[in-house]
Amino acid sequence: MTQSYEYVLSDAPFVVRRTVRWGDCDPAGVVYTGRFPDFLLGALALFKDHIAGGSGESLGQPYGVGLPCRGMTFDFAGTLWPNDIVDLECYVGEIRTRSFDFHCEGRRPGGEPVFNARFSPICVHAHVRESTDIPAPLRAMLARHARAVTTR
Repeated sequence: MTQSYEYVLSDAPFVVRRTVRWGDCDPAGVVYTGRFPDFLLGALALFKDHIAGGSGESLGQPYGVGLPCRGMTFDFAGTLWPNDIVDLECYVGEIRTRSFDFHCEGRRPGGEPVFNARFSPICVHAHVRESTDIPAPLRAMLARHARAVTTR
């Protein structure tokens, strides 16, 4: 039986469980730093589809906007090895006029922190490629998945 290396563990809170593969690691067996954005983006793709109601469309597509990356940050607290499991809890943080934050907290199943990440998209018109305000219906969808973020 083949098991997926990434799947939704729960909807509330929204958590993606990922198993580290050997190919994610360097010869010493530690996950490459450059693989963590893949972990983040994979979990956020599932989260964005959840927010959009499982439509399979891009989160901004129904509103005529794209959501390219404005910024991405990571704060590492631990390492991962082949076959380790990491649970990635995703939620919406601050919602600004034209941009907002997705947060992802990576923890081992026992709760030990591995990393915290923030991905900040900016709202742009799909055809004009200029920034624009977040459309009200999209803002409302994001607000339903938001939670206050504490400064560490």
